[in-house]
Amino acid sequence: MPALIAFDTSTERMSVALRCGERVVAREGEGGARASATLLPTVLDVLAEAGIALADLDAIAFGRGPGAFTGLRTSCAVAQGLALGSGKPVLPIDTLLAVAEDARGAAADVRIWAILDARMEQIYAAEYAHADGRWTTLVAPFLADCDALAARWRDAPPAVVAGNAIAAFGARLRTGDAATVPDAAPRASALLR
Repeated sequence: MPALIAFDTSTERMSVALRCGERVVAREGEGGARASATLLPTVLDVLAEAGIALADLDAIAFGRGPGAFTGLRTSCAVAQGLALGSGKPVLPIDTLLAVAEDARGAAADVRIWAILDARMEQIYAAEYAHADGRWTTLVAPFLADCDALAARWRDAPPAVVAGNAIAAFGARLRTGDAATVPDAAPRASALLR
């Protein structure tokens, strides 16, 4: 199994995780503007705790968005800097796909709408399907409001809806009979998987 480090700072939470063999070391902290000062030290702490040098990694994964501009800029810059310094490849992963993976649990075959609060009464949304051990993008990430999602879901009701927009928008989302996973987030452990 490859040695990977992953991180995401696209939301109000910062998440960092490293997998080396079966061992996973993970940390979460405050995101947003604070992540620009804490992401790199957290990455270095995780590497030190795992006893892994940057040169021992096989790749560096990061949440590429959509999300908050400052957080995305921070993740991308740190990933590029670490990759340049170590000669390791960078794996940019959709933030909403990480939300879907975080919500998936043990389900083998599932369709999930991942939704994140984009602020200003808008939502980042995408639909993914997991089958045969891999994800497929059914609806690429886009920006919407509650009415636009409700209109889309009227003709094709979602099975599962996951992400922080559930709590942010509540009943205005009109998720119908869909299972909801409001605490699903773009955790680095999901990026690793």
